[in-house]
Amino acid sequence: MVYMKHRAQVLAYSGTFVALIAAGSWISIPLPPVPITLQTLFVLLAGVVMKRYAVIPVALYVLLGAMSLPVFHNGTAGPGVLLGPTGGFLIGFIPAALIAGLAYERQSMRYRAFGLIAATFTTYLFGVAWLAYSASLSPVQAVLLGVAPFIAGEVVKVLAAYTIGRRVA
Repeated sequence: MVYMKHRAQVLAYSGTFVALIAAGSWISIPLPPVPITLQTLFVLLAGVVMKRYAVIPVALYVLLGAMSLPVFHNGTAGPGVLLGPTGGFLIGFIPAALIAGLAYERQSMRYRAFGLIAATFTTYLFGVAWLAYSASLSPVQAVLLGVAPFIAGEVVKVLAAYTIGRRVA
């Protein structure tokens, strides 16, 4: 009985977080080459709420976008988006969700905070690596274009996820 309840919860949360991440992609400030969106906040919150199972909705979100459902930033979709300059960030959401989720399986607030920071760092690591490769940029150029403009926003998102996590986790 407990297993069935857990499974139903994972399914319900998965649908909710796929929808939230997709909605967060529409809330964007279009900066080239990578727009500012609320996707990362919802990826972190999936980890906070779903723990290690946060990988499920995040991977589904990326898969739906790859299958040409318009769920990526500003309604973009398809494998071309994953192969474009933002693709690494989108792929980086998957391990980021796992890292945040595993951190939230621990009771230590320090561990949880570190997990959110590490998850954000992971998203940017994947994103910068792919941005540098796909756009033929040096690593320094990729960091200046793909990380520097977003640091303040990411700090706010991590703090928001942590604060919400204190209430719900």
